Amino acid sequence: MENRDETLKDSETVLLALDQISQTIDVMTSVIGRLRTHVQEQAASRQNELQAEMRPDRVLH
Repeated sequence: MENRDETLKDSETVLLALDQISQTIDVMTSVIGRLRTHVQEQAASRQNELQAEMRPDRVLH
């Protein structure tokens, strides 16, 4: 009976660990998504700045 209890305890431990890993993956996926959006926005902003600098009607002082 003790072996069966130990096996059940081990299974519960593994399931808890898997749940924690899954939650960690979800959080990291969210962080990566936010970072990706930030980098894309920065790149688009920089691209807009470069295009504005290259306009032929731009007045240089």
